[in-house]
Amino acid sequence: MMKGQTKERNVVISLLIATFLTAIEGTIVSTAMPKIVEDLGGSHLYTWVISVYLLALVITTPIFGKLADLYGRKLMFTIGVIIFLVGSMLSGFSQTMGQLVLFRLIQGLGAGALTTIPFTIIGDVFTFEQRARVQGLISSVWGIAAIVGPLTGGFIVDTISWHWIFFLNLPFGIISLILLGTALYEQIERKNQIIDYPGILTFAVSMSAFLYALTLLKDYENAASSILAFFVVAFVGIGLFIWIEARAKEPMLPLSLFKIRLISVANIAGFLISFILITVSFYIPLWVQGVLLLNATLSGIAMMPISVTWLIGAVLAGRWLSKTQSFGRIAALGIFLILLGCIGLSFLDAHSTVPLIMAETAIIGVGFGLSFTTFTVAVQSAVDWRLRGAAMGSNNLMRNLGQAIGIGISGLWLSDELKGSVLEASLHTIFIVLVIIAMSAFITTIVLLRKAASQ
Repeated sequence: MMKGQTKERNVVISLLIATFLTAIEGTIVSTAMPKIVEDLGGSHLYTWVISVYLLALVITTPIFGKLADLYGRKLMFTIGVIIFLVGSMLSGFSQTMGQLVLFRLIQGLGAGALTTIPFTIIGDVFTFEQRARVQGLISSVWGIAAIVGPLTGGFIVDTISWHWIFFLNLPFGIISLILLGTALYEQIERKNQIIDYPGILTFAVSMSAFLYALTLLKDYENAASSILAFFVVAFVGIGLFIWIEARAKEPMLPLSLFKIRLISVANIAGFLISFILITVSFYIPLWVQGVLLLNATLSGIAMMPISVTWLIGAVLAGRWLSKTQSFGRIAALGIFLILLGCIGLSFLDAHSTVPLIMAETAIIGVGFGLSFTTFTVAVQSAVDWRLRGAAMGSNNLMRNLGQAIGIGISGLWLSDELKGSVLEASLHTIFIVLVIIAMSAFITTIVLLRKAASQ
């Protein structure tokens, strides 16, 4: 598929940039959110800026994964990046919180391609030994973005304007498109492809209803009937979606993927640790600014170690996988470190220092680097070209769903008071929940992979 080391290198650079765009999105926006709310108002829409982006991401991730199997990686990647850049530009021009929520929805629709297709291309282009190393490099971008995101976000917010955190996506996205467009060559069979429109529709409706119901839970007393109605629509829709997928000729999400033990473990654990990822990224800056009463730049510094150590964990995972292929041990070690870091966060108080928080995020970062890299390579290697897009789509679906549900569920304990002891108490509860989630991920990984080894 590829000719020449230059083209291969350009593909990697393009994918690094695309991954950087999606990786930096969470850290840079979460760091800037307190200032955005102060500028635009609409504090009741605080979590919606994140939730609506994740909602769109959840819906489009498996769709782009399947369409990439049908029409090729390059075409669907290009479409996704263009949508993402349009949403980014509009978000930068937002004048009200309502506009920002709408434009973040558009941005999230395109982000589904950026979170899935790069990993699919890696599985296509590289051998297993190369794949582990390249995936380690790609995963390390999340660490780099986590460094650049909080620091850049804090600096831009404090010195220029939060609008520019969205405009920064434009040059990077254009460069990524040019590099991939000139370096990746695909031979796609030209035929009338069957698109699973009923599956796409039922999935979109059921996921939208489910995630919207989660956002209403905080106002349960006034919205009980609406919450119940949306949950009913969601669960009926999910049941219908499974029925459709079991009978479709080209299912958007092939149910056979979930019979592969390695993919099932990667999806379940990926869901749980993504819950932790979004919550840590979103609420540690809020702790620093709302409880410790420090500025946005210092909240970015508090998050900085997670990026450095994520990179270290990703590189180590890539090296170990290329030598041993010990998916279970490496993933379990990563999740155990995440658990230790979450336990540390649960002991924070109003007198905790930024260096102490940095120590906790450093431990969590190594865990993310090890576990996410290992699970990604596992899914890439479990299927062939024909199903790789759908497989990566399912894995990224579970990760994105974990983030979307994470921000929705954790928001139930978030106080409307964004400063002081009340905020401290609510965030403390959230960090305890993270300990429970991390323990669940660790036990799930150990138990399921032991069963797989004994079969």
